[in-house]
Amino acid sequence: MPRNIVAFIFARGGSKGVPRKNVRPISGKPLIAHAIAAAKAVPAISRIVVSTDDAEIAEAARAHGAEVPFMRPAELATDSASEWLAWRHAVQFVEDQSGPIDLFVSVPTVCPLRTGIDIEKCIARFDKGDADLVLTTIPAKANPYYTLIELAADGAPHLVKQPPAGISGRQQAPKVYQIVAGCYVARPDFIRSHDGIWAGRLRTVEIAPEHGVDIDDEIDFALAELLLARRDG
Repeated sequence: MPRNIVAFIFARGGSKGVPRKNVRPISGKPLIAHAIAAAKAVPAISRIVVSTDDAEIAEAARAHGAEVPFMRPAELATDSASEWLAWRHAVQFVEDQSGPIDLFVSVPTVCPLRTGIDIEKCIARFDKGDADLVLTTIPAKANPYYTLIELAADGAPHLVKQPPAGISGRQQAPKVYQIVAGCYVARPDFIRSHDGIWAGRLRTVEIAPEHGVDIDDEIDFALAELLLARRDG
């Protein structure tokens, strides 16, 4: 029997870095539409469900082919609210209405260049059986062994991580990765029984750096718009 793999898109109305970013047009359609399109490109995904507290976001989501079977409670849509609790709420609602979900796939709106292939790779990595949750990464530009510093009480800088002996250049430093909100894959029972991603066995899928452009401010938005125009042009 085919698995019931449900893609969830979590999109609050109260974005601060880029106001109203989830419905702001980018490359000809609202930001949330790019997440919906990526999920639609994965044949294994049976449903695309949007969790939002905002009527305009809900309307845009439906217009681009996603379901909005509920509105997110206000207490789960504040700046300080845990998205993990929004995950639990969404999973519980859908399972109460429609029965068990085999696999939960979160497709965040903030990485509009992430592709359906990236999502498929995350599902395939999860299916190896050694992870409670799979997430996406890109190679980090800054390196705690070489370029990231903390300041001591007297203001003196020191590297965040002590490098191995003999490092004389960035290329010799241990490789590090940056988590990006391209995709998360887990089983619902893990979300229900644990308090966050770090409570379980994590595995990663490295995606192309441009696919991991994560919109947090206006500069990120402008970069994503430029890259989308180049890709789609």
